[in-house]
Amino acid sequence: MLRRTLPAIVVVVSAALLFAAVGLSKSQATPTLVGTTGPGFTITLTKQGKAVKSLPAGTYKFVIHDKAAIHNFVVEKEKGANKIEKKITSVPFVGTKTVTIKLTPGTWKFYCVPHEAAGMGRTFKVM
Repeated sequence: MLRRTLPAIVVVVSAALLFAAVGLSKSQATPTLVGTTGPGFTITLTKQGKAVKSLPAGTYKFVIHDKAAIHNFVVEKEKGANKIEKKITSVPFVGTKTVTIKLTPGTWKFYCVPHEAAGMGRTFKVM
């Protein structure tokens, strides 16, 4: 009897471990932030359709849609000795770019360099 049930137990346990591993890998997927600049003088950064105001520290995938040749999209950690600046798109690029950035605690901002003084940028907190 044990010889017949042992293979069945091994199959059930293996399947359970496989499902657990798949579920764990999905829960640890890199979160995606979506940024848009243009076509007018607008710039946004969202997570699951909501404006980013604060995030937990970690690694994020930034998908940036640059819709105007006169804009760019830059992500920067303000203040501190370890300033971080990532120019994701540049003038005159139009299209979509994807990058992965590790966000550390502090105040971050995203902005368009040529139009930052005109208010084309926002800040968010990383805890």
